[in-house]
This record gives sequence, C-alpha cells and structure tokens, in this order.
Amino acid sequence: MARKKIIAGNWKMNMTPSQAVKLVEELAPLVKNDDVDVVYCVPAIDIVPVVEAVKGSNVQVGAENMYFEESGAYTGEISAAMLVDAGVKYVIIGHSERRDYFKEDDALLNKKVKKAIEAGLVPILCCGESLEQREMGVTMDWIRFQIKSDLVGVSADQVKDIVIAYEPIWAIGTGKTATTEQAEEVCKGIRECIAEMYDQATADAVRIQYGGSVNAGNAAELFAQPNIDGGLVGGASLKADFGKIVCY
Repeated sequence: MARKKIIAGNWKMNMTPSQAVKLVEELAPLVKNDDVDVVYCVPAIDIVPVVEAVKGSNVQVGAENMYFEESGAYTGEISAAMLVDAGVKYVIIGHSERRDYFKEDDALLNKKVKKAIEAGLVPILCCGESLEQREMGVTMDWIRFQIKSDLVGVSADQVKDIVIAYEPIWAIGTGKTATTEQAEEVCKGIRECIAEMYDQATADAVRIQYGGSVNAGNAAELFAQPNIDGGLVGGASLKADFGKIVCY
C-alpha cells in the first residue's frame, strides 16, 4: 500500500496569533490537496486560534514541541494532554534547533516520543547531521544513532504511525539543499535502519520526510523519490509558495 505524502510547515518562532489566523485564511484555497496530509506546526500561543481557523479544511495542526511529564511544576512547558485538548494531532520532536540551542539529548527525546504516542499524538521525529559530520563521512552512523536512541522502548505498531523527518542541519535556513540523491540516500538509510530494528513491513509503513530549504522549485523532484514521503518545510511554509509545495 502506497504511503500517503505528508507535508508539514514548521513555523518556528514566527507569527503572532492574529498574523497566524490571517496566514491560514490566505493559504486555505492554495493548500487544498486531498492526496497529501497537510499540517501546520505552529507556536504554542497560535495553536488555539489556528485550530479554530482551519476547521472544515484539509489542514491539521501540529505543535513545535512538548514536555514528557503529565503536569506539575515545569514552568513554561506544555504537556501532551494540553495539546490534545487544544485539537493538536502532530508534534515535532527533536528538531535540530531544540537539540542545539536548548541542549535536548536523545534520552530526553525518547521520553517525549513515548509520551506523545501514549497521548495519541503523532510525533514528527527529526534527525540530521552537521556539515562537519557529513564531511567526516559519518552521516549515516550519526542518523542511525539518533533513530535508535530516540525509539528505545517504542513498539513496531507504534513506530508505524510516526513520521521521521530527515533534516541535514547544514541545509536548514541556509538556502542550501541536499541534492535529490543525497536526500534519497539518507531517507533510504533511515528506512533500512527501521527494518533492522523492527521488520520490513514496519519500515515500509513509516513515512519519512525531507526538510531543509524545501521550496516550490525543488519539491516535486524530492517528493518523487521512493523513500521521501513529503517534507518538513520551514520558511516557505509562511508564504503562498507553501501552496505550490503542497500541490507539487
């Protein structure tokens, strides 16, 4: 059975609530495509108004982060239960910016993945290498380490429903994009890693996105690759070009 493409916008720290509602209303006619799952992953403060604004459309809402505890004295954090109650379906976990700027390690991310699944959220689990790691020739070693660490204790049935996003760190927000061949090679390697950890049927079910300067000009070629099941889109998701990516 063919995997349905999933194209998600990662808004990062952009858009006030009023700007967010205006943007989704502008994008609504441009992102109509029943052949793909369309997701807006928005800042926490935008979640409630955006969920309301996309009602009746083909768009689903994701969060950019969450904490693994149910509740308690964790000032500034947001729980999985809060996200579910607000109408969120997806949550980005382990984006390179969270790993780098906020020092989130794989042990923490593993807890987040398991909590998200337990709550009924779909994790968009990010992985990726730095330019230094690519030049050292350890890209797949590093990616495999991330995937294996982040999925400790996660069952095959649970893994089938998650989304893995491969984002080479050197291609995020830089305008540089991995070549189609480079992106496909790593996404294929991720699928092989999942097959080794679980089985081929599980690997065949997992959707793997490419992220890193995806734009209207390169989306179709990237998404045509056998192991690339859509994209995690940064800057281009904040403008009309996102419609061209969704309707590639």
